[in-house]
Amino acid sequence: MLNHSTIQAGSDMGGKGAFIVMEGLDGSGKTTQAKLLVANLKITRPAVYTAEPSQGQIGKFIRNRILYRATRPPTSVEALLFAADRIEHIQNDVQPALQKGAVVVSDRYLYSSLAYQGGAGLNFDWIRAVNSLALKPDLALFIDVEPETVLSRLKRKKSVMETLETQQRVREVYLKYVETCELTRIDGGKPKIVVADAVIATVRAFLAKRS
Repeated sequence: MLNHSTIQAGSDMGGKGAFIVMEGLDGSGKTTQAKLLVANLKITRPAVYTAEPSQGQIGKFIRNRILYRATRPPTSVEALLFAADRIEHIQNDVQPALQKGAVVVSDRYLYSSLAYQGGAGLNFDWIRAVNSLALKPDLALFIDVEPETVLSRLKRKKSVMETLETQQRVREVYLKYVETCELTRIDGGKPKIVVADAVIATVRAFLAKRS
């Protein structure tokens, strides 16, 4: 079980590994960009792709019973489930990889809870509180694409959170954290290869500066 002494920024964990987070609206291309980043990093160092909801039992419950139900559950229930999954994700996937010296790239993390549940009206401080054991990322990127664009890209069944109004509110929250420098904005409206170049350059510059 995790305790407060183990929850640190990846850069503080014995000098091993780095924890990179990729955020964005559904359909923004963040999953593609996260995987392209990992593939590029693997050329020179160990790198691991992971995602939230995780592949753990709580993550599977979220995907199977929460995201695609007919109506959205209370946002507090969503936030608590994601927070619980996040702790399991850190313990089972993120920390073991960091301890081996890998760069871990997570497709969604804490900022998704702040954006999706906070954007729906849940208190931001409360969301932070229930995620107080969440590992602090070394670097968090936001792939920014207009809500109308991302929704037009989604050909699969849309989740309960994938409405235009929800996505507009979510983007507003993400941009707030760009302004406070917790997130680094990447223009996701450009061609995929251009976005990938920007992501890779940003991450490699960060890793080089840190080392």
